[in-house]
Amino acid sequence: MNPPGFNIAAVERDTGLSKDVLRVWERRYGFPVPDRDVNGERLYPADQVERLRLIKRLMDQGHRPGKLISAPADELTALVPRRSRRAESAAPADATGLADLLALIKQHDAAGYLQAMQQRLARQGLQRFVQDTVAPLTRQVGEAWEDGSFEVFEEHLFTELTKRLLRQVIAALPSGARGPRVLLTSLPDEPHILGLLMAEALLALEGAECIPLGTQMPLLEIGRAAAAHRADIVGLSFSIAFPQRQIPGLLQQLRLILPTAVELWAGGGGILRTPQMEGILKLDTFDAAIAALADWRANHP
Repeated sequence: MNPPGFNIAAVERDTGLSKDVLRVWERRYGFPVPDRDVNGERLYPADQVERLRLIKRLMDQGHRPGKLISAPADELTALVPRRSRRAESAAPADATGLADLLALIKQHDAAGYLQAMQQRLARQGLQRFVQDTVAPLTRQVGEAWEDGSFEVFEEHLFTELTKRLLRQVIAALPSGARGPRVLLTSLPDEPHILGLLMAEALLALEGAECIPLGTQMPLLEIGRAAAAHRADIVGLSFSIAFPQRQIPGLLQQLRLILPTAVELWAGGGGILRTPQMEGILKLDTFDAAIAALADWRANHP
């Protein structure tokens, strides 16, 4: 018996490819090739959905869809681990126990993972915990997802548990009394929130007043929110998965929307190769964000 197919709405949710893109590819490239149910609606076999997920992952790394769709399966698979292997060769040996935390996620031991993370938080303090545990662990989980050693549900488990812990920590911090008022969010098509939560934790620890808006805010809504909250700074996070070619144009559009007095900061792994732009502060590290906060205060006594 063949496994049940997935309707187009389920494929859109599972792969991140819109219904319009799926239909265009079907006409233009002859893939995917959905079956039809009794009502004539598209049903996508599981193997095609897996291939679509892989294609979307490679597109996020900068590959062109036309070449990916026509590539043999083994060629597609060979493309995936390249960035992960480079990252592994450049990364220092794990001497801080991150491998043990990854193992707990792979074992699906949610309680054990949270307990181990809380112990590390108590030992390291919040700033070191964010910079030396959560940030590198997030990178390693992303790499493991890319090379196929982490399943999607395991990456989601890591994200949800880490979000829960960071939000608990942030809620326990005293309210920011020193300023500035920092509005934190991401742009449409950027659903990753851990970078924002890490930034919020560190900035709040330094006494900033953080206004979290979650992810995927339209540009005009960010402008309205900045005005409504009288924000001094708008901080955006871009993950590695965000299409890098879109970042400069989107930042420039938002810069035009925001009042001149409102600073625009951008951080995260996705902006590392983005050029410096006038009126936009690019923050390559969390240390750079803390230094930028000190600079803002020096200029706004």
